[in-house]
Amino acid sequence: MLAEVPPVTTPREAAREAAERELSKPMYHENDPSLLDRAIRAFFDWLDDLFGAASGATPGGPVGLIAVLLLVVLAAAALWWRLGSPRRTPTTPGTLFDDGIRSAADHRKAADAHATAGQWTEAVQERMRAVVRSLEERTLLDPRPGRTADEAAAEAAVSLPPHAEDLRSAARTFDDVTYGGRTADADTYARLRTLDLALTTTKPLLTGPTP
Repeated sequence: MLAEVPPVTTPREAAREAAERELSKPMYHENDPSLLDRAIRAFFDWLDDLFGAASGATPGGPVGLIAVLLLVVLAAAALWWRLGSPRRTPTTPGTLFDDGIRSAADHRKAADAHATAGQWTEAVQERMRAVVRSLEERTLLDPRPGRTADEAAAEAAVSLPPHAEDLRSAARTFDDVTYGGRTADADTYARLRTLDLALTTTKPLLTGPTP
């Protein structure tokens, strides 16, 4: 009678390592999803969980969630129709006067009213218009539609050279608050008002600068 041969056994750790080596062969992973596929699947799983949680918290379940989303879309459409499409703030200087012809006194009155109300940006705009209109009324500038603040400052500096730098600074300030999105303050308005008053008492150089 032959003696019974005991079965061959492999230690557990060695068997695990052998199985890992076998399963790591490329032939077992040819049909695995790519990294992009796994990322897309994870995203849609997250999105599904998100909508599932939202529908569970919304009265009426999925139908209630759809109704809420529809109301949000309708509200956004109504707001868009009421306000119109967003408009970009112009970044290039435009014309100085954008309405009908008013006297320098009218612009000064409007500027002081804005200043009293603490509306410094509007006050600066009106005071700069008063400066230019006053120069036109004194025939130091020819009335010309479409003139910009920079053009007015450059032309006025010819007959008012002592104030050339202040005029250029005032024009830059006007452009900054009107087209650059900046806000004015009380000090800014005070400087422009001082310039306006100084120009009214300055004797112009009618012959122009010496070449």
